[in-house]
Amino acid sequence: MTAHSSALKKTAASEPSQHVDQYLVIGQEGGASDIHLGVNAPPLWRLHGNLQPIWPDVPKLTPEETEALAYGFLTDFQKEQLKERGDVDFAYSTPFGRFRTSVVRQRLGIDLVFRIISTQVRTMDELGLPENLKLLTRFQNGLILVTGSVGSGKSTTLASLVEQVNIERQEHIITLEDPIEYVFSPKGCHITQREVHTHTKSFGAALRGSLREDPDVIMVGEMRDLETISLAITASETGHLVLGTLHTGNASRTLDRLLDVFPVDQQDQIRVMVSESLRGVISQQLVPRADGRGRVLALEVLTNTPAVANVIREAKTYMLPGIIQTGRKQGMRLMDDSLTQLFNEGLISAHEAITRCEQKQAMRQHVEKQGGMKAEG
Repeated sequence: MTAHSSALKKTAASEPSQHVDQYLVIGQEGGASDIHLGVNAPPLWRLHGNLQPIWPDVPKLTPEETEALAYGFLTDFQKEQLKERGDVDFAYSTPFGRFRTSVVRQRLGIDLVFRIISTQVRTMDELGLPENLKLLTRFQNGLILVTGSVGSGKSTTLASLVEQVNIERQEHIITLEDPIEYVFSPKGCHITQREVHTHTKSFGAALRGSLREDPDVIMVGEMRDLETISLAITASETGHLVLGTLHTGNASRTLDRLLDVFPVDQQDQIRVMVSESLRGVISQQLVPRADGRGRVLALEVLTNTPAVANVIREAKTYMLPGIIQTGRKQGMRLMDDSLTQLFNEGLISAHEAITRCEQKQAMRQHVEKQGGMKAEG
């Protein structure tokens, strides 16, 4: 940590900081993923997945202090949004970084939450993603989904896939986000980045508009409603490579979520469309390392094969885990297999492996066999 941020940390620990930037510098240089400045709570940061006070025994923030912090950096337009709607979400840029920001009015006052965004787009190689995932980015059309819970690194993985296209191809990439997180520098590609609520009214409106902008690749930051999902599937069928995210834990639940948003009378048709357009599903978790030094990535990977397409068409997604298990030669892997490998390598604890897996009894037996821990009740 620099002398400047050390001084800030010492000052902020003894008295409240006057501007959010002071907390953000500390969080960024301390390796946190998020900063929470809430009423009746001390300043918090999420470090290696755990939410905890930045300093021990620091006074709790008052409603007056969080309101002053909020109004000290919001623009006039954002203040008006906060007044009218009770919340405002945007990307906050400073000379030292970018932060996905949420300011909300709640029962006790105003809370502020900042997600720290890496200013540098990391490549697939830098993230340690499997080499076979690069094959997904080389399709000229189709649908690629990156899924996981909040804070599982979906945005980082999605950005690395877009960057792979940017490096390898000479095409037009459009990104649609709420808000824009990673800022891409054109390499081989021309890149258009649009922010929902700033440059367009909604994901659906932006996606409809993008189809008239001669895109080759479209990145949808979040596929959260029927209109967006429907347009994304249609775009993937009409000659575009579409990359999007969903808040689901594995491949079978991802496809169920994707298909269940449609009315019952449309689902057979949509299943056929998805079975033909799907290229792959990447589901991920960030698991705390056993040595306490950060987190490690656990992945489930599904790539579309004739067997996968068949179970999608026939509404038998419950069969996908078995297909993934036998599809290792095609680069597929189950989340449980990824967790098992990380445990065997000593990177994660037995507790984390058991807590996060699907087949808990099988994982317990494996852990006991390895001498990792006694069976849990």
